[in-house]
Amino acid sequence: MFKVGDKVTRTSHSNDVIFKIERIDNGIAYLKGLNVRLCADSSVDDLVLVTTNNDSSDREFYEKLEKMRSFERSDYFYIPGKILHIDGDGEYLNRCLDFYKKANVLAVGVYSPENEMAQNIEKYLEDINPDIVVITGHDSLIKQNSKYFSDAVKVCRKYQKDYDKLIIIAGACQSDYDKLIKSGANFASSPKKINIHALDPAIIALSLSLCDKNKEIDLLELLEKTSNGKDGMGGVNTRGVMTMGYPR
Repeated sequence: MFKVGDKVTRTSHSNDVIFKIERIDNGIAYLKGLNVRLCADSSVDDLVLVTTNNDSSDREFYEKLEKMRSFERSDYFYIPGKILHIDGDGEYLNRCLDFYKKANVLAVGVYSPENEMAQNIEKYLEDINPDIVVITGHDSLIKQNSKYFSDAVKVCRKYQKDYDKLIIIAGACQSDYDKLIKSGANFASSPKKINIHALDPAIIALSLSLCDKNKEIDLLELLEKTSNGKDGMGGVNTRGVMTMGYPR
């Protein structure tokens, strides 16, 4: 018998994604992706229990932190860009905030249901004055929270029209990439309408936070740092936001 918190896969979907059971009601299990930003439901008869923890590891993302922070030390000092991360899922938000913290980057996290993001975001822009905004949560071809992400992006871009002064990263699993880019996002998911890893938006944000503001990023190299490369995330040419000074 399955219980809340169990890790499972779905036989009908070739056991492709590991989920955690959030609740069970009348033989229907309500699921959340362990690593991918995806919610689903399934008959308990379709579920297979997963006993390994390997898929839940964020090791590959954390291994990239040291490379990102390999600055020339000597007498220089560095001020990474400030991140505002608004997320429709509190658990994924905390996971991303921990990721930023380990890189010693200042990030402010805000939990907000997707349909309330647009009406909430401007006050945070004014209070925090971030260099980078991440707008993410849950999405799919069925739910289409892309509209809410798009509305929030438009508020951000109206607040700051310069793409280099405010970098916007938006979207979740299977989001409407074209809509988000046209709304004013620098980076968005998902060009191939696929699922993305919970940390994919954060890896983009962190990379830009740790890149010199006078340096244009290598777009293809940046996208390859994410779990599915250009299939899961895409974007436009952008400069970094980190300030470098001398002496320490």
